Amino acid sequence: MTLKKILILAGTLILAAVVLAACGGAATEAPVAVATEAPTKAPPPTATPVPTVDPAEAIMPIFAASGHADGTAEAFVHWDDVTANPDGIPVACAKCHSEAGFVDFIADGKVDAAVPAPGAAFTCAMCHNDAADKLTSVTFPSGAVIENLGPEARCMTCHQGRESKVSLDKKLAAFGENLDPDAMPAPYKDDKGNDVKLSFSNVHYFAAGGTLYGSQVQMGYQYDGKTYDAKHQHVDGFNTCLGCHDSHSLEVKVETCTECHADVAAVEDLKNIREPSSAEDYDGDGDKTEGVAFEIQGLQETLLGSMQAYALEVAGAEIKYDGATYPYFMGADGKAYPNWTPRLLKAAYNYQVSVKDPGAFAHGGKYIIELLVDSIEDVNSSAKLKTKFDTTVLTRNDAGHFDGSAEAWRHWDGEEAAPYVVPVACAKCHSGSGLPTLLAGGTIPEEGVPAGNGLMCVTCHDGANFPARYAVKDVTMPSGKVVSFGEGDDSNLCLQCHQGRESKASVDKTIAAFNPTDMDVVPAPYKNDQGKDVFLGFKNIHYFPAGVTIFGTEAQGAYEFDGKTYVGMSTHAVTKCGDCHEVHALEIDVAAKCATCHAGATDVRAIRMAAPDYDGDGDITESASSEFDGLREALYTQIKAYTKAKGLDGIVYNAAAYPYWFADKDGNGEPDKNDTGGNIGYSTWSPNLLKAAFNYQYATKDPGAFAHNPKYVAQILIDSIEVMGGDVTKYVRP
Repeated sequence: MTLKKILILAGTLILAAVVLAACGGAATEAPVAVATEAPTKAPPPTATPVPTVDPAEAIMPIFAASGHADGTAEAFVHWDDVTANPDGIPVACAKCHSEAGFVDFIADGKVDAAVPAPGAAFTCAMCHNDAADKLTSVTFPSGAVIENLGPEARCMTCHQGRESKVSLDKKLAAFGENLDPDAMPAPYKDDKGNDVKLSFSNVHYFAAGGTLYGSQVQMGYQYDGKTYDAKHQHVDGFNTCLGCHDSHSLEVKVETCTECHADVAAVEDLKNIREPSSAEDYDGDGDKTEGVAFEIQGLQETLLGSMQAYALEVAGAEIKYDGATYPYFMGADGKAYPNWTPRLLKAAYNYQVSVKDPGAFAHGGKYIIELLVDSIEDVNSSAKLKTKFDTTVLTRNDAGHFDGSAEAWRHWDGEEAAPYVVPVACAKCHSGSGLPTLLAGGTIPEEGVPAGNGLMCVTCHDGANFPARYAVKDVTMPSGKVVSFGEGDDSNLCLQCHQGRESKASVDKTIAAFNPTDMDVVPAPYKNDQGKDVFLGFKNIHYFPAGVTIFGTEAQGAYEFDGKTYVGMSTHAVTKCGDCHEVHALEIDVAAKCATCHAGATDVRAIRMAAPDYDGDGDITESASSEFDGLREALYTQIKAYTKAKGLDGIVYNAAAYPYWFADKDGNGEPDKNDTGGNIGYSTWSPNLLKAAFNYQYATKDPGAFAHNPKYVAQILIDSIEVMGGDVTKYVRP
């Protein structure tokens, strides 16, 4: 039975029930007439009955006006010439260009045969059937599978494109290995003995799903060595196809956009939207206020111009683009462009990806920006190109909180056990939903939360009282100490994550488990509950622990040595996070924030504080940043000298590679390698070495420590040098 018939029957049954109820149920004997007094006033008018409306009938005219129901559209009439297409709509096209093909596909994941032409537009039955109701996952051209979808699975079955990074790499690999990126590869023979030349690959049209899921489905050509945004996150209720588009008219629900975007009155106005998190000038035109759609447009123009210069100077033939005419990229003669090189193909593919999803700015604008910037940079990196664009004016990534391509958000993408899932221990700070869940008194699920794409508005702003931010009274640090900038102060929100994950307390607890008798000797391992040997290992404070620095000994995040005293909260004129940092861009406007006291300052790292020569190098004019760099370098030198003096394995540090400290037994300054070529982590830790290395990591991972609380950092570094056996008489300890 069709949906329409079901709805009609249901309406009829409801109407019958209403009539029966109004008539008192089953028929009885006629009642005896009883005289009544004449009314003293006219009775109220009887309401006019509202006719029953069949929902399906109401929807039909809305659906009929949509592109899905336009039987005259090219998407449906392309194969109508039976002479040219005797087999009808090909299997490769029938899934999305015919109702019969789509229904066949969702039944078992494939189209069994071509669909006879001429074709026809879609009807209700295409999406309203049992198989469609059960559809919950979509496989993209890259092979990536997105599961646990709702009704949008129907949409993305077709709106996913037909090519990907995977298919482009496979296409190029067919021409051989180690291709010259700037040369046309020699043709190869196909199975039928025909010459195959490198040609353009078309992503296809309206591939919104590919844009939406970004690097998770790799629809764009993602350059090796780069990371990219994953699924675009908007706000709850507006993260899916049907959250923004009417399922029948396909129109954007503009009226719902106005809840947050007051200036939006029509679809075209959506192009002017720019979130506070989009704080960069991506296309380098000097305008940071234009909508993201126009940032993309500027990058498209730059990429096309670079491709045209490259085509003439490197590939040797003029190239033109016509978005309305297949195959889109033409030579001077108006025919398909002939001189494709691998570099040009990748760039052209990404250009087409950005053009053929007209809503890309909303579906996944940051992902598209990354693809375009990388393509521009790659084209202009060709040594053979003479007319180059200055790519230094472009910006690829957002500030860390909103840089969805950053390691802080993408670390879990490739996890085999649970890809794209942030573990419960990390979800508070490495997902957009973890912190507000905890602030609301909730609990993060044991299985973790879906990996995000950076922070969201509702990570810090209370969605129920938007735009108000969550009010936090105080914050418990990893040491157990409780600190606060003041009850309800916005900077307490920053402290929730910028506090590190280890402390003096946890380092002492780790060491105490070994019951050491000599702090300069590697302790013997002990057995854990499973009977396995446990060795003393490095404790990583984690990253950007600015709160630890600002509050000093009140937070005890760094390792404070027994018998020493340390300063508390910074006494700088401004101490709160928002006093110095722009809350979305995270940058420091030195001219506005610092120049009042530090006349002429343009770079915070160049500011010299009124302080002694902490690092003992005799230079009392160098910046505070340089003073602490000097102390850090001195500590690193002393750590290496300590391992040699104590007969421990040599040690080397790499701030960019976990676990940061590596074995260097041969003393060549490079990590030792294992059988597979990997770096060997350092293992011969004495308690004192662990303490000093912990502090070195702390001072490194808070790059603004020199400004957050210089006296505290100087004390920590100098004391660590002393424990490592260094002569500290030349340093000035506050």
